[in-house]
Amino acid sequence: MRIVGGEFRGRPLAVPKSNEIRPTADRTRESLFNILSHAYPECVDGTRILDLFAGTGAVGLEAVSRGCRHALFVENSVEGRALLWENIDALGLHGRTRILRRDATDLGSVGNLDPFDVLFADPPYGNGLGEKAMAAAAEGGWLRPGAIAVLEERADIVVSVHPSYVFLESRIFGDTRVHFFRYQPQ
Repeated sequence: MRIVGGEFRGRPLAVPKSNEIRPTADRTRESLFNILSHAYPECVDGTRILDLFAGTGAVGLEAVSRGCRHALFVENSVEGRALLWENIDALGLHGRTRILRRDATDLGSVGNLDPFDVLFADPPYGNGLGEKAMAAAAEGGWLRPGAIAVLEERADIVVSVHPSYVFLESRIFGDTRVHFFRYQPQ
């Protein structure tokens, strides 16, 4: 597993030893960022990304490599946070990243943090956790109006998200479907 584009292109990322964490594949990440940079160019350069169920941090680190200003990784597992620290250290990105130990489905209020421009959620498949996390982000004020939200889920799963999200499109990559939404608070 590696960073596939931008400043850190080709740099390896630490991978999980267990099956508890399922990183987004290199090819899926490359396709995801190609879509974002062409269809939603406001989502990459100079933005802030909220990476929920961050695991190794592959998506958020890819975003920073491609020009994202800051990434906040929300990860509840010990193994995931250890991998995040290892990858952030290897890339020297302490000033442009932050790790938050929290349940992504129970984010609470954004507090004194600035809202984010992009949300990425890659939860364990088939449990509705991505939809719950997106609802928590909407209800807690974690996103700026017009933000793009990306939800990765198993291709055969039908998702139903909080009414503040407007569906834009979805793409299938093997057994994975990536859904794109725009956050429009009500």
